Amino acid sequence: MTGSGKRDIGFAIGIIFILSVLFLPMPTFMIDFGLAISVAFSVVILMVSLWIQRPLEFSSFPTILLIATMLRLALNIATTRAILANGHEGELAAGYVIYGFSQFVMSGDFVIGLIVFAILVIVNFLVITKGATRIAEVGARFTLDAIPGKQMAIDADLSAGMIDDREAQRRRRELEEESSFFGAMDGASKFVRGDAVAGLIITAVNILGGIIIGVTRYGMELGEAADVFTKLSVGDGLVSQIPALIVSLAAGLLVSKGGTRGSAEQAVMGQLSGYPKALLISGVLMAIMGVLPGLPFFPFMLLSGILLAAAIVIPRQAEEQRKLEEAEQKKQAEQTQAQKKESVKESLDLPEIEVRLGKQLTARLLANKPEIASRINKMRKKFAEQYGFVVPEIKISDNIDLTPKTYEFRIHGTIVASQAMHVGEVLVIGGDRALPQLPGKETKEPAFGMKAKWIAPAFEFEAKRQGYTTVDNLSVVLTHLSEVIRNNLSQLLSYKDVRALLDRLDPAYKRLIDDICPAHISYSGLQAVLKLLLAERISVRNLAMIMEAIAEIAPHARRPEQIADHVRVRMATQICGDIAQDGMLKVLRLGNRWDLAFHQALRRDNNGDPIEFDMEPKQVEEFARESAAAIKKKIAAGHRFAIVVSPEARQYVRMITERMFPSLPVLSHLEIARGVEIEALGTVS
Repeated sequence: MTGSGKRDIGFAIGIIFILSVLFLPMPTFMIDFGLAISVAFSVVILMVSLWIQRPLEFSSFPTILLIATMLRLALNIATTRAILANGHEGELAAGYVIYGFSQFVMSGDFVIGLIVFAILVIVNFLVITKGATRIAEVGARFTLDAIPGKQMAIDADLSAGMIDDREAQRRRRELEEESSFFGAMDGASKFVRGDAVAGLIITAVNILGGIIIGVTRYGMELGEAADVFTKLSVGDGLVSQIPALIVSLAAGLLVSKGGTRGSAEQAVMGQLSGYPKALLISGVLMAIMGVLPGLPFFPFMLLSGILLAAAIVIPRQAEEQRKLEEAEQKKQAEQTQAQKKESVKESLDLPEIEVRLGKQLTARLLANKPEIASRINKMRKKFAEQYGFVVPEIKISDNIDLTPKTYEFRIHGTIVASQAMHVGEVLVIGGDRALPQLPGKETKEPAFGMKAKWIAPAFEFEAKRQGYTTVDNLSVVLTHLSEVIRNNLSQLLSYKDVRALLDRLDPAYKRLIDDICPAHISYSGLQAVLKLLLAERISVRNLAMIMEAIAEIAPHARRPEQIADHVRVRMATQICGDIAQDGMLKVLRLGNRWDLAFHQALRRDNNGDPIEFDMEPKQVEEFARESAAAIKKKIAAGHRFAIVVSPEARQYVRMITERMFPSLPVLSHLEIARGVEIEALGTVS
């Protein structure tokens, strides 16, 4: 037979023994042993209640409470039988335990015993038990009311993927146990109340019945009978009420713990000592009371010293503990980071935007991490305001494989730009002016390709005095990064970003999206349209207008390019407003020759819609040379302009020019907003 089976049989035998005590007489030595078991059992229950972390860990408490109550009542009946049957023999008639309590607690005077017994019953019945019962009732009610909400929270976490099926089952089981526990505690608290009332009635019956039996059957004097039987009865009542009081205290501690985690010592002492100012004020108050006339000096001053010492020591211990916890957290974070770096899976997680620095650049730029973080956050905020979506987090790391003075930018793990720098020197931007006659090395500014020169910091003041713009190493890197991000906005708009943008729309527009998705266009199709707009640096901040335009054309067009062209026409005012300078939209047109060339290069379907662009490579190269010469001339003159072409040729002209001038907008005639003032700068011819 297994140990578990033996325990089951032993437990059943113990319950049968308790029931047998109700009917069978017991010798005094067994009564003493049973009373000792009752006291020890109640003390064990109290200690367990003190050390458990949360009430549900002692979910068997209602069952244990019932067993302890039945044990005390059975022993009450056994002692009653012994007192009434053998009380005339003297004060040892019910055993040494009852005799010891009658002598120790009552000091041999049954009047004192009666008063102490009455006080214990009042404290147990009216204070501890009544309060514990009320807490159990309220806890049971609130727990049952909260079950539907907690169940919905578990289902929501499971649906969101935050927990798995096993964790959901564990939480549901814990929820069921919690509701059952508080419901059982609500009823189990009635055991303690009934036990207190029963103890009071049993004591009264013992006193009255003992006096009658002693006088009528054993010929005892009334005073002698009253003295003997009252001492025995009150001693019996004290022996039963003290364990009952201990168990009631355990029940009160258990139900009053509520949602507090940790042992009773942690919950009580931790929270009481968590406010050193309260301890300080209490210590000062005790010191004042100690010097008042008529009050004892020593007790109050001793308490004052303890409280003041605690008010000083506890904050120091808390600070040391906080530092230890921070050090431990930092150590764990470093270990986790090291494990991630060593993990093979980590190599599969590519950052969307990454800046890699050479060794010397790392030492120079990363010396002031807060400034870098602040400027990058401002950059991302500016992109969000300008283009309507939040660009991904930017990771900055060092790389020993790079040359020490080089940095590179990566988008989704692919190198999109790389540049060598003069670490510690200042870059002077020439623009359309000649570079200053200062010692240094001529170069090109990496973001926009302008003339520039690296000079020593000692000459920076002189360059500024001559009216030139100077840029430090960090500003060069961040400016270049900003321009690289602008050139790759379409790659950075993920499907998750699109869904987040759509979720932020008003409910009316969400209904519009439900009407067109997926009936006329899929969510990935919406992403493709937004990518086409961002590829030409057109902001999607006015997403409501974009969705209206898509809803208009989506039932009649399938290709994202066609939908994007229609959206651009609807957004003409925004597009022209972003390009215009001082209210004037400057444009560069194609000459008649190139208008005709692009028109002839388009192959159309039966409906007349362009389906293919077929231009001779030599002719494409010639257009690229002529357009580049015209564009560079206007840029050198300081103009901010757009190329204007026919709607059908727009995307093909853009395809050729973006290789040389990625930031140059190409508009169709339909995208010129009504009322916009136009200035023609010339033609490409």
